[in-house]
Amino acid sequence: MKSTRQLIASSLGKKYLMALTGLVLVLFVLLHMVGNLQIFIGPDALNTYAHKLQSLPLPLKWGSRLFLLFTVIVHIWMATLLTVENRKARPQNNVTEVVVQASFASRTMRWSGYILVAFIIFHLLNFTVRVVFDYSNLTYDLHGEKVNDVYAMVISGYNHWYISLFYIFSIGLLCMHLSHGVSSMFQSMGLRNRHWELRLNRIAVIFAWIVFLGFISIPLSVLASKYTGLNLLPVNEVLQQAAEITAYK
Repeated sequence: MKSTRQLIASSLGKKYLMALTGLVLVLFVLLHMVGNLQIFIGPDALNTYAHKLQSLPLPLKWGSRLFLLFTVIVHIWMATLLTVENRKARPQNNVTEVVVQASFASRTMRWSGYILVAFIIFHLLNFTVRVVFDYSNLTYDLHGEKVNDVYAMVISGYNHWYISLFYIFSIGLLCMHLSHGVSSMFQSMGLRNRHWELRLNRIAVIFAWIVFLGFISIPLSVLASKYTGLNLLPVNEVLQQAAEITAYK
């Protein structure tokens, strides 16, 4: 037990914890993106996926949510402690040299992290807690069962251009975070050497671009369908149905 506490208190232990929590969050982001992309299959696919998640047993559903929250807190905590340690150990006359050598993503990791936390809170309030906009009237007949119409909810949410732009900006920060974080994760776990360094950096960048394009394809499709002649998603139909339901209510 004492050796475990000593490991966590050491710089190496903090790096391991940051890498492991980072891996959990990377997998969550990837699965979340794949789930969201079902919007392009149709309302039945996305609403089935969302309903299955909401129908999980309460211990499993809330246990996974609390685990993710704990993971985020530990990740931010370790990142903060390591930043403080690095600053204390860095000679003042080498500060300029380090800043020049560091990438833009690595230099902005802390601030992009803070913005991402704010984005996650807003995202949860908007689509999970649903207090930013009222989606209570949006329901869907899923094989005879009345469920929340997540398909219409997502389209209605991204119909607001300022929310879509904030979403795209935040996802851009997330992917900058990923491009540096995934590469650093390999290093922290001792899986990166000079031979593999360039390849792993490229893998991290490619992964970040895949995540970026996957996530932003949804708000971009909503905006393109609304303001251009493209019909990537039935935005006008969904908004009209939502307006009719609201007026009827």
